[in-house]
Amino acid sequence: MPRALPPVALLLAALLAPVHLFAADAPAKPKAPGLGDPGQLTSIQVETGRLKDGVVQLSGRDASQQIVVTGVYSTGQTRDLSSKATFDATPAGVVKVDETGFVVPVAEGEATIKVVAAPGIESSLKLKVTNLVHDLPINFANQITPVFTKYSCNGGGCHGKSGGQNGFRLSLLGFEPKEDFEFLVKEGRGRRLFPAAPDQSLLLLKATARLPHGGGQRIDFDSPAYRVLKRWVEQGMPYGKETDPYVTHIEVQPTERLMERETTQQIVVVAHYSDGSSEDVTRTTQFDSNDTEMAEVSVTGLVTTGQLTGSVAVMARYQGHVGVYRATVPLGVAVDNLPKASNFVDEAVQKKLKALGLPSSQICDDATYLRRVTVDLTGRLPTLEEVEQFLGDQDPNKRVNLVNRLLDSTDYADYFANKWSAILRNKRRMDIEKPATFAFYDWIRTSLNENKPYDQFVREVVTASGEAGVNPPVGWYREVKDQSAQVEDTAQLFLGLRIQCARCHHHPFEKWSQQDYYGFAAFFAQVGRKKGEIQNAERIYHRRGVAQASNPKTGQNVKPTGLGDKTLELTADQDPRHYLADWMAKKDNPFFSKSLVNRYWKHFFGRGLVDPEDDMRVTNPASNPDLLDALAKNFVDSGFDLKQLCRTIVSSTTYQLSAEPNEWNQDDKQNFSRYYPKRLNAEVLLDAIDQVTGTSSAFNGVPAGTRAVQLPDNGFTSYFLTVFGRPESSSACECERSSEANLAQSLHLLNSGEIQGKLTSGGGKAAVLANDKSRPHDVKVRELYLLSFGRAPLPDELTVALAHIQKNEADPKRAYEDIVWALVNTKEFLFNH
Repeated sequence: MPRALPPVALLLAALLAPVHLFAADAPAKPKAPGLGDPGQLTSIQVETGRLKDGVVQLSGRDASQQIVVTGVYSTGQTRDLSSKATFDATPAGVVKVDETGFVVPVAEGEATIKVVAAPGIESSLKLKVTNLVHDLPINFANQITPVFTKYSCNGGGCHGKSGGQNGFRLSLLGFEPKEDFEFLVKEGRGRRLFPAAPDQSLLLLKATARLPHGGGQRIDFDSPAYRVLKRWVEQGMPYGKETDPYVTHIEVQPTERLMERETTQQIVVVAHYSDGSSEDVTRTTQFDSNDTEMAEVSVTGLVTTGQLTGSVAVMARYQGHVGVYRATVPLGVAVDNLPKASNFVDEAVQKKLKALGLPSSQICDDATYLRRVTVDLTGRLPTLEEVEQFLGDQDPNKRVNLVNRLLDSTDYADYFANKWSAILRNKRRMDIEKPATFAFYDWIRTSLNENKPYDQFVREVVTASGEAGVNPPVGWYREVKDQSAQVEDTAQLFLGLRIQCARCHHHPFEKWSQQDYYGFAAFFAQVGRKKGEIQNAERIYHRRGVAQASNPKTGQNVKPTGLGDKTLELTADQDPRHYLADWMAKKDNPFFSKSLVNRYWKHFFGRGLVDPEDDMRVTNPASNPDLLDALAKNFVDSGFDLKQLCRTIVSSTTYQLSAEPNEWNQDDKQNFSRYYPKRLNAEVLLDAIDQVTGTSSAFNGVPAGTRAVQLPDNGFTSYFLTVFGRPESSSACECERSSEANLAQSLHLLNSGEIQGKLTSGGGKAAVLANDKSRPHDVKVRELYLLSFGRAPLPDELTVALAHIQKNEADPKRAYEDIVWALVNTKEFLFNH
């Protein structure tokens, strides 16, 4: 039965750890200057994104144009003045322009809009309005479907889900406009639309909530969206002709801007068509911010920044095409005392910090670096001997030497094999599978220990044939059994791309279509399986035949095609997986090396340059694109050397920065101006507790003394590992490993039988220290702190601990148990900082 909790004095000791390392405990941040005074307004620029011969064409009753007014100041800075300028259209009655710069046609003719930002600071814009008298026929796919997407009518939570909503179904995100047309016009005996009185159409009555609608009001009466829907009904609900122009791409303007905190920027989205024409589609484009804390975006394309410093991307999606606007919000503080750069990593990071005016923290002390890098490279705490040696070492290159020693150790291979084993799905469900899972783990570990080039490592997994007992990488195919799993795991794990959506429809946030998906799937079309020689084992082999996959929508057979690359023509005897590995390992592959360096960056910093680390897309750009490119290039140039990549990162000044925030960077979460503390993962934490308590955890089926990070698969029962978020190895996503704190974890550390057993063990650290009469208590307490934190105790911490031992001098073992208990429950112990 667990004993009572230690006394209040020890709870205070637990709180004596330096919690100021965590941003939430940092001092209040003063007001930053930001971009500062822009100076005097000298001129303005009027942007529309589609001037042709100096004139903006407004063609049709529902045409519109958003004007973006940019002020240019004497310092070279720019500001958005779209909602501050005044607009005057002459002659009157041709166009109407509101106070935000949104223009709509009124009558055919030509007009000039005078834009005034300040006395003497003005510009003008010419417009020509056509096709109001002779109404242009509406194209359903080009003009109606985007309305449903804009207002989430065809989203997965509404009519776009598989069964529709309340009897009305649309294709998800409008990727099948022909189906949507059938649903609207021909289903329900055509009762959704009423050409004789368009305003009375059920579609419009419900969308404007003039009739009860489960989704509430989606559009305003007589708004641009309403008018285009009404006009379509008036015209008799045409679908459009096959020869009608179609959207080839969209363009977002401006593409990038420096913005102050809590300011706005209007953006405009222009659709370009196959006939060379263009159209402002800002009001029918769907917008999303990739960081709503940093900036939000309205339905009209108005971006509003918050209080945070950094970069934010706003995605614009129209008809399956995507574009991005990037805003950089600087802090504006003088950055003149950055630590000395160690390599190209620091040059890229510090360039960004200078641009943002974001001072970094200073370099951490030796004790912090020793514990940090030992945990991150080997998944364990430094030993007492390592701490004593490192802290006493006077060699100026001791950090470099430490990194080399750790990378050369088998502990490095153990820890990263634990990582790769999980995401390569080395999963055991029954004991009969042990030979396969153990062999796959051993192969992973040996590959890492030998520093096998990463491209070769991936090639041996993807092209594996035979049986797991003979060729262990075949173990990957035990879990990725069907073609879709093989395609999606390969893309997510080795290319950083989540293409699952494209299996059924065009990817909503990317350019990948079903044609792209099935072209990639064709690489795995000839993977065959048959019964192996060992019981319950399978043999993976290349089935003779021409590799191709069938696109279920078009019925077309698609040959192997790398994403964004050319289609391959292979013979029946050629295994397409080898050509997939060739394509991935090309130096100019835009995904392979970036995906890996981004994954490893997240391992060391707790956040990827692109985050999540396996969701790399145009609409989720890197927080520091220059750094991502430089890391990827260096990785390729090194021959895909994983150890060299680790060495480059952990030897950088950026990695060596203190986790303690300064007065400016406590809110920074994407620019790496300091080290971001991260909780020890389940296996590392259990091993750390074992090390400090002087005990070991026992696991059935492996030799005594096997550490948690050395377990070959996830088939070992451990409540501790489960409650602290050990992954299930059910997917290629590292998100399976939970780093979130919860009540069960706290209770387990505070008062579980497992932890209490380790504390009270007769052969444990507390008992050993209590029985050691040859050394004074302060020396023994120092030993505990060196083991737990890699540092000596602070004077206050030592005073509290010694007072507690003195108070319990009749039972010193109990006193030391209390101290160990307090140490393993501190933030400093539970986090790598």
